[in-house]
Amino acid sequence: MKTIDKYILLTMSLGVVPNIISAQGEKENSLPNVIYIMADDLGIGDLGCYGQRIIQTPGIDNLAATGMRFAQHYTGCTVSAPSRCCLMTGKHTGHSFIRGNKGVKASDGYSYDYPLADDEITVAEILKKRNYATACIGKWGLGGPKSEGYPTKQGFDYFFGYLGQGNAHRYYPAFLFENEKKIMLNGEKYSHDLIIEKALSFIEKNPTNHFFFI
Repeated sequence: MKTIDKYILLTMSLGVVPNIISAQGEKENSLPNVIYIMADDLGIGDLGCYGQRIIQTPGIDNLAATGMRFAQHYTGCTVSAPSRCCLMTGKHTGHSFIRGNKGVKASDGYSYDYPLADDEITVAEILKKRNYATACIGKWGLGGPKSEGYPTKQGFDYFFGYLGQGNAHRYYPAFLFENEKKIMLNGEKYSHDLIIEKALSFIEKNPTNHFFFI
């Protein structure tokens, strides 16, 4: 964890990112690194930094104390795919491309989520124009293999994790994806250990680069 301590840890909404970049001016070395932690089914009342007194969340509380804490930051929708679309594009569900969970069967026989359109602009694409290294590690849910919604086609340099949401219902999944490669696990490995390993590796590989990591 010593490596992470070197960086500014921020949890922020998409609307805040351009404002921070603008406020920092044109000097590339003044731009912040951005780590966005998104947890499904985690409410504001579940965290110590927002008043929870029974459940202990010291790690997240420390991030809040040394980063940013938002009191009016809401998910874009009640279900996974559209809420992730809102986060990635900054659009509310009245204008967002994905407005519900919809499965699409891919050539490998598995069902993945309806793909985000190629002409949609994501926060990762915006930040890449400012020379940010970008990574999505965890769950995607906006397009399956070879689709236009694939994370590496939507502004991310690196992806590791659950490509489809159905597969993400299991801690010991049959497979995960690393960029375009399917990594077969056959239910024998705990996914979160692998996700943490890949997340730390991405940060350590970018000691001098500005990075956006969700």
